[in-house]
Amino acid sequence: MLEEQIKKANACVDAHKEELWNMSDAIFDHPELGPHEVFASKLLTDYLEAHGFTVTRGIGSLPTAFKAVWKNGEGGPNLGLLCEYDALPGMGHGCGHQMQGPGVLGAAVAIQQAAGDRPFTLTVYGTPGEENICGKYIMIEEGCTFEELDVALMMHGGPATQTDIKCLANAEYQLTYHGKAAHAALKPEAGRSSLDAMCLAFHGMECLREHVTDDVRLHYNITETGGTAANVVPSLTSAQVMVRANTVKAVHELMARLEKIFNGAAMMTETTAEIELGKVLDNKIPNLHLNDLLMKHAQALHAPNCQPPRQKTGSTDFANVMHRVPGSCIRVAFVPDGTSSHSPEFIAAGKSREAHEAVVFGAKILADTLLELAECPEELKAIKEEFRDRLAAEEKEQ
Repeated sequence: MLEEQIKKANACVDAHKEELWNMSDAIFDHPELGPHEVFASKLLTDYLEAHGFTVTRGIGSLPTAFKAVWKNGEGGPNLGLLCEYDALPGMGHGCGHQMQGPGVLGAAVAIQQAAGDRPFTLTVYGTPGEENICGKYIMIEEGCTFEELDVALMMHGGPATQTDIKCLANAEYQLTYHGKAAHAALKPEAGRSSLDAMCLAFHGMECLREHVTDDVRLHYNITETGGTAANVVPSLTSAQVMVRANTVKAVHELMARLEKIFNGAAMMTETTAEIELGKVLDNKIPNLHLNDLLMKHAQALHAPNCQPPRQKTGSTDFANVMHRVPGSCIRVAFVPDGTSSHSPEFIAAGKSREAHEAVVFGAKILADTLLELAECPEELKAIKEEFRDRLAAEEKEQ
C-alpha cells in the first residue's frame, strides 16, 4: 500500500514540476525582505487555496505569514510542512529560499493525491523573514507555537543532500552608548565618548574569546555613530552584537558575561549603556529517527550528493520550533560541494537546472516521508518518543 502511494506521489510531483519551477523562478525574480514578502506569500497561498486547502493569511503581527490546512478524514496525526520565502538584504535569494515554498507545495499536493484511508491532517505554514527578523521566533512569541503539529518538516537547498544534527544557539543585542558631545581640541575635558565606550566593549569581547569553549562565536558591527568629524567627541554609538554557542544554556551564561563587559565599558568612559536584547534562538533538538527516514527516501530517489549530517552550522529560528515539535530539514544539493550560502554562487545557481531538480527532489522526499508517517503509526510513535527523551535531557541540563 505505502509503495503504491509513494509511486503515485512521485508521479504527481513530476506532473506538476513545471508549475513548481515557474513558482521558484518567479520568487527568485521578485526578492522580498521579511516580513514584506507580499508577492511570494500570495503566490503560495493562492496555489494552496486552488488545491483545496483552507488558508489563513496573516498570523499575528506578520501579514505575510500563513497557515493552510487540508484534512484526509477526521482524526489522526497532524503532519506539518514549513517554508520560508524571504531574500537577503542587498543580495536577493542568496540562501535558496525561493525553492522552499514550491518544494513544500509540490509535496502537499502529492500527499493529497496519494493519501490512503488512514485519517490525518496536513498543515502548511508560511514563515516570513528567517534571515532578518526570525519570523518563527516572532510567531511563537505571539502564541503560534506550532504545537498542534505531530511533526514539522522543511527543505533547503545546499551543496549536499543531508540533514542536520545540531545548530548554534544565538542571542542578539542592540547595544547603544550615550555620551556627551564636545569639541575634541578646544574642550576635550567636557566630552564623554560613546565611541570610546563601544571600542572598550569590543576589546572586552576580544579578551573574552580567550576564555570560552571552541564552539562560541562572537560577532559585532557598528550600525550608527553620532560623530560628524574626527574633532567631535561622538555622543551616540550603536552596534549589533551576537553571541552563539552549541546550546542555548551556554548562550545564556555568555550573555551574563557580555552584559558585564557592556556595563564596564560605560563605567570606564562615564557614558550610559542602553542594552536591548533581541531574539534568542535555540539550538536544535535533533531527531535521528526522523533524519534517517528523510535520508532513506532521498537515497531511494537517488538524490544528488547524499552525505552524512552537517557538522558545522549557523543558527535558525526553526530550532525554536524543534523545541516544541519533532522536526527536521532535508537539504538538497544544487550547488557544488563547499559552496557557501549567502554567496554569489548561490545566486548564480538560483534558476539553474540543478535548482529546479532540487525543488522536485525536495517535494518528493517530503511527500514520501509524510506518507510513511501517515501509514505507519509506529514510526511516528518512535519519533515522538525520541523527541520527548532528548527534550527532557536538554531541560535537565538547563
